Amino acid sequence: MIDNEGAWRALSAVRSARPLVHNITNYVVMNSTANALLALGASPAMVHAVEEVEEFVDLAQALVVNIGTLSADWVTAMRLAVARARQSGRPWVLDPVGVGATRYRNLVAGELALSSPSAIRGNASEILSLAQATSQATRGVDSSEPAEAAILAARELAQRLGTVVAVTGAVDYITDGERVVSCNNGHALMTRVTGMGCTATALIGAFLAVEPDPLAAAVYGLAVLGVAGELAAANAKGPGTFQVQLYDALANLERATLLERARLA
Repeated sequence: MIDNEGAWRALSAVRSARPLVHNITNYVVMNSTANALLALGASPAMVHAVEEVEEFVDLAQALVVNIGTLSADWVTAMRLAVARARQSGRPWVLDPVGVGATRYRNLVAGELALSSPSAIRGNASEILSLAQATSQATRGVDSSEPAEAAILAARELAQRLGTVVAVTGAVDYITDGERVVSCNNGHALMTRVTGMGCTATALIGAFLAVEPDPLAAAVYGLAVLGVAGELAAANAKGPGTFQVQLYDALANLERATLLERARLA
């Protein structure tokens, strides 16, 4: 059963196991997502060299692939890492940042999505584009569609690919093609700090390392981040202090607070 108590058990498992999460991610968010993973209780590694990604996948408990700042060498590294993750049975999560913006980005995101990710996380426009659904043009990496607009596309994509799809926005929707769970947590300040979506994907990676149900892992990662965002906003003076407060909130999140505040349906 996916519920608040399950979220706490999964968070406790992350803190106890300290899983190594291998990130092939973008330049913009490396520092912030590494710090968020550390605050959560996981152990991050930002490893993207073609010469070592396969070996590092074998060392890690989960893989995060984020296409935010694409280059040919990094795409090659992503392909190698994903193939090794599939071969070794490692869970991995895809963040198709900005898919829909360019032909190259669409090709890379589509190829990776067809490579059996455990989960995919994106905003509504990204998920609509990835599912080849009708969408407004993507503006940068912000969502131009409400998350609700992508629910049907997310379910179809999840069914077709045999994966979990998380559509994040003011309310997050997570589906495995059959079940749909909503998470109504977070704060508007999260939209004023770059990389919050990328952080969500990284945390999902950490939960995939300890939670065998990918749907539950995605829900719990988003719930924990959303609750931490609410706590951080209560003590922040603006987007700058919010980011620092977010790390503290992730590190100090307690059972009673998570059980009280996580809004899952």
